[in-house]
Amino acid sequence: MAANYNEKLLLNYVPVYVMLPLGVVNVENVFADPETLETHLKRLKEEAGIDGVMVDVWWGIIESKGPKQYDWTAYKTLFQLIARLGLKIQAIMSFHQCGGNVGDVVTIPIPKWVREVGESDPDIYYTNRRGTRDIEYLSLGVDNLPLFAGRTPVQMYSDYMSSFKENMLELLEAGAIVDIEVGLGPAGELRYPAYPQSQGWVFPGIGEFQCYDKYSKSEFKEAAAKAGHPEWDLPDNAGEYNDKAEETGFFKTNGTYVSEEGKFFLTWYSNKLIFHGDQIIGEANKIFAGLKVNLAAKVSGIHWLYNHHSHAAELTAGYYNLYERDGYRPIARMLSKHYGTLNFTCLEMKDTDNTAEALSAPQELVQMVLSKAWKEGIEVAGENALETYGTKGYNQILLNARPNGVNHNGKPKLRMYGFTYLRLSDTVFQENNFELFKKFVRKMHADQDYSGDAEKYGHEIVPLKTPNSHLTVEDIADAAQPSGAFKWDTETDMKVDG
Repeated sequence: MAANYNEKLLLNYVPVYVMLPLGVVNVENVFADPETLETHLKRLKEEAGIDGVMVDVWWGIIESKGPKQYDWTAYKTLFQLIARLGLKIQAIMSFHQCGGNVGDVVTIPIPKWVREVGESDPDIYYTNRRGTRDIEYLSLGVDNLPLFAGRTPVQMYSDYMSSFKENMLELLEAGAIVDIEVGLGPAGELRYPAYPQSQGWVFPGIGEFQCYDKYSKSEFKEAAAKAGHPEWDLPDNAGEYNDKAEETGFFKTNGTYVSEEGKFFLTWYSNKLIFHGDQIIGEANKIFAGLKVNLAAKVSGIHWLYNHHSHAAELTAGYYNLYERDGYRPIARMLSKHYGTLNFTCLEMKDTDNTAEALSAPQELVQMVLSKAWKEGIEVAGENALETYGTKGYNQILLNARPNGVNHNGKPKLRMYGFTYLRLSDTVFQENNFELFKKFVRKMHADQDYSGDAEKYGHEIVPLKTPNSHLTVEDIADAAQPSGAFKWDTETDMKVDG
């Protein structure tokens, strides 16, 4: 009887992964300190019962020597070590620069030979209205232009993923690599670099639109002319990084954002981002189809100004999300075409974490985004946005992992697919921190022992299927209709301090 009850409880299990340090393979492509990592991972596995790790696989390291000159040696050694310890791997295809975002402690630029193209043609980078370039990721305006030794960015990303597959096939077939998260923008997120700290942005600034490179500009003019409005232009009244929304012509009450011209721009800007994701995830799907692996994409948790009528910070990042327009379900619809998982962030945050002027609402945002993904029939995974070692953050993550709590009779209606903890560091192992972390993992596992068999908790990975239909503009418009969120309990029934 007890065994049967435990089997039912196990269907509430949410696996926990830990993000490895950013420079675990350093910028010289050396796996520098395997001994310390092994010691840490053994403790996390044996004492805390974690399920696996997530690791950035940096384009800027692997293909640094020149076009198609890939060197996977260090990563192979790293992955073999992880697999030998019985941990699963979530691999991020990191096509962005490390450095310039929250928590970036090392600098890993995109490949030098790619940046050299930018020296003579800086429009390959995302650009704000003043003409400042953001060099952490190539602009989606050049996605299909063969500017890089005859290849387009989409081809470069595709070739890289193909090489990853060839070199890691043994680990993929053995089931050691369970997730391929495809980097689609700065910080690996599907977004525009609207709030770069390297350019002086500070929280909770509105950010800036990033489509003023010559390629994006001419695409917009073409689209406007096609729509019968050749006079429409990219916004020139949306302010600067740290302005307040109400002080700008674009985001103020009854500002440009609600005009026909504003709506046309925002639709164009957000659709470009979604189709960018669709194309690159589509390449990943072709490459990994037939293998037992999940595809995922990460969406940024832009919780500030969520309670401003304009949602300015979301709009500048490319999420066209308003009270009467859904900015996240269209992304989930795109991912559903490729059988992809939506990975979201800021799961540890509460509305009270920030000052009133930030107009921040992470709880509502998380509920909204997770609900939309579930309504589209896809899985949702997530992570914390900032370092988390305390009871409050852990309990909030537990609530989001199972919004209506544990179901003692089987699989809960709402359950996240997995959680990735940011990030492995010495601080995690400080005595009180580690005790609490162990409790957190236990509660994520629904008070059950570690299970190495994903099938037991309803997560059997099936061979990746190819899309049966392609994303259309109509799909996006349909998914953008507002549809409400599921109801969350007020607190988790699995508190770490309960």
